[in-house]
Amino acid sequence: MAIALKSHCLLQLKKPETGFRVGVSSKNATIISIKRYTSVSASATRSIEAISISETFNNLKKQGKVSVLIYYIFIFWFHAMHVTWHYPILLIDELKLLFSNNHICVKVALIPYITAGDPDLSTTAEALKVLDSCGSDIIELGVPYSDPLADGPVIQAASTRSLARGTDFDSIIYMLKEVVPELSTPVALFTYYNPILKRGTERFMSIIRDTGVHGLVVPDVPLEESEFLRTEAKKNGIELVLLTTPTTPTNRMKDIVDGAEGFVYLVSSLGVTGTRASVSDKVQALLREIKEATTKPVAVGFGISTAEQVKQVAGWGADGVIVGSAMVRLLGEAKSPQEGLKELENFTRSLRSALD
Repeated sequence: MAIALKSHCLLQLKKPETGFRVGVSSKNATIISIKRYTSVSASATRSIEAISISETFNNLKKQGKVSVLIYYIFIFWFHAMHVTWHYPILLIDELKLLFSNNHICVKVALIPYITAGDPDLSTTAEALKVLDSCGSDIIELGVPYSDPLADGPVIQAASTRSLARGTDFDSIIYMLKEVVPELSTPVALFTYYNPILKRGTERFMSIIRDTGVHGLVVPDVPLEESEFLRTEAKKNGIELVLLTTPTTPTNRMKDIVDGAEGFVYLVSSLGVTGTRASVSDKVQALLREIKEATTKPVAVGFGISTAEQVKQVAGWGADGVIVGSAMVRLLGEAKSPQEGLKELENFTRSLRSALD
């Protein structure tokens, strides 16, 4: 999933355990390593037709997930490497195309968040498809919970509406099994720890793995209690995202960064989620501090709700920008599901445009 913050492309090498080198000389060449995602979701239990390299990249270009320059570089190199393409089961694990000190392909990832079941699960399914088609790079899907301590009033209200309509974990999983195989964008679940404990960590990880989910965010698990969660996530090919905040001490932040599997989630402000008039200037310094401690991608969330804020945070060096409450409000407060989906599409495209 972390690849979505770097390059946004899908492929399978004939020998996926072998990296290959890109560069104009051995000094500045970059090794591209390949990691296989063996999802056993519906997409893995039926035959997946291989499509050509040009068709794959045309799809990705239309969604704004790959630059024109990288498109032609990949065509040249991957034809030479005899690459076999599949869509969408396999992801590059890490891709940093650097010639000297200049990034050739640096697109900041757009990571929208929506609440499952608000206004209903059928609309959620359609919203996932909309977000997938509008240039999202990772989609966060919130599992509604009765005591969402990290969430502000907009997402709390969405969770309340969703639960009142009978949405539960099993119905969300059923929906995801139907929808995830149709998506080219990785999905990360955002859930509190209690629903995980209720089912048992091993069983929970197995269940979400079988849907094709790639990532997991659990905001109320402290680092000291996350070891077993991280172990089971890794065992099931799930990338556990850890959060750091503006008040996290430096030593603890470094431990969080070391433990993160997918990307580092930088909470941009104190308090709960929700739209804010501006993003704190402290975020720029926090980003610099985290990037000095790790090469892992860093995504910034909490309080980001406009195209201007998205662009500002990207300019500060974020690898990804997470937008939640603004998305949730569009779906939850629309006059009809159709109107909400249309507004979601327009808003997502405006954010994608701000990052390109």
